[in-house]
Amino acid sequence: MADNSVYKVTEIVGTSPDSWDKAAAVAIERASGTLRDLRIAEVVEQDLVIENGKVSLYRTKLKVSLKLED
Repeated sequence: MADNSVYKVTEIVGTSPDSWDKAAAVAIERASGTLRDLRIAEVVEQDLVIENGKVSLYRTKLKVSLKLED
């Protein structure tokens, strides 16, 4: 039988000079240090910073869900 659970969804943004994937990984690693029981992450937006005609920073916005404790 499945238990009744409630989840909170919040947005976080990670950055990386290397890639969108790395930016997402950085965001999850950092968030997991302060948020417990992360369950799902959904990429909702990706953008980048351009300086002097070159990409200088990748940014990934994620919605993450975490289970609320009893």
